[in-house]
Amino acid sequence: MVSVHTSPLAQPGTGDAGGMNVYVLNTARELARSGVEVEIFTRATSSEEPPTAEAAPGVLVHHLPAGPFEGLSKNDLPTQLCAFTGGLLRAEAHNRPGHYDLIHAHYWLSGQAAWVASERWGVPLVQTFHTLAKVKNARLADGDSPEPIGRVVGEEQITTEADLLIANTAAEADELREFYNADTRRVEVIHPGVDLGVFRPGDRRTARESLGLPADALIVAFVGRIQPAKAPDVLLRGLARLRVQHPALAERIVPVFVGGPSNTDLYWLPRLAADLGLGDRVQWRTPRSGEALAQVYRAADAVAVPSYNESFGLVALEAQATGTPVIAAKVGGLPTAVADGRSGLLVDSHSADDWATALGRLMGEPDLRERLAAGARTHAALFSWQATAEGLGNAYRRALLMRSQAITLKR
Repeated sequence: MVSVHTSPLAQPGTGDAGGMNVYVLNTARELARSGVEVEIFTRATSSEEPPTAEAAPGVLVHHLPAGPFEGLSKNDLPTQLCAFTGGLLRAEAHNRPGHYDLIHAHYWLSGQAAWVASERWGVPLVQTFHTLAKVKNARLADGDSPEPIGRVVGEEQITTEADLLIANTAAEADELREFYNADTRRVEVIHPGVDLGVFRPGDRRTARESLGLPADALIVAFVGRIQPAKAPDVLLRGLARLRVQHPALAERIVPVFVGGPSNTDLYWLPRLAADLGLGDRVQWRTPRSGEALAQVYRAADAVAVPSYNESFGLVALEAQATGTPVIAAKVGGLPTAVADGRSGLLVDSHSADDWATALGRLMGEPDLRERLAAGARTHAALFSWQATAEGLGNAYRRALLMRSQAITLKR
């Protein structure tokens, strides 16, 4: 696997680390459990990182030097793709010929490097984009910068050259066809999963005590990177509007934001909260994962995912697995991750009025929350990393067969 811009060992929720990190690490673990040896190549971002680390039995993470360890944003990384690709090719050269059977690249930067390696090694290239530039540019948040033309061209090239494209949902498969003219025969839909052992229901009062949150409040949580694309401001504006519409209900709600800044001003969101008169109500928490993150979900009455674009929405799935209903924007893969009216509510816009209405309904109706909470765990149980890995294994076998047949035809 290739994951240039962020290591699967990084803490999700800040910088460039997010759902893709969770996806890469969990699918690698499950593939290894099924007998597939997995090596993940990522760019080194610290001199203290070991050249190679074992992430799990059968899963190695290689940190390749490519440019300075610090000070490079994701948008600077195309300048380091030559250095990274060179390191990737040198790493393979130390092994016997045919050491790698297949390359699975994550995000467009990885696809560019993996494309070269795939051609050099004569192995199939499987690509998962996770997000798409043309889709993001079509649904930009206010104040967000459009994705550069270099990324658009890079994605177009990989779409044409990859042996197989993995889409997280049918909606993403449609976007690949609509925006990139992808060949339908080379697109596989495989849903991401959730660790149902870690993200499981638990005692809400205990969870709130562990986080220092009020036991008698109505708590709505936002989990993820604090950036315009994730739309945390939409949640704040909806709560501010709810204060006007239903002041008594709004007074009981405590919003909790769990995450860190991602290429944005550290104080952007706290300033907005203060301007909206919510500064004294908002609780801020640092990024976390595993059981600590599960406690956040258990502590909440609802989890909000107001993003402008999500290829899937792992936060929504994790929250539902703990039995917490989700209120989410009706975009991208979220209509798959959230069963509208059964495990949560989908909002068909990002307007403050619509979010205030949805928040007022969910937070103001205990019977609705209880019904959705019951459906949340049931819906989340339909997804697992084991099933994702099984789907990937089948896709890999298909890619290998396609490559073999193509070679036979050339002969």
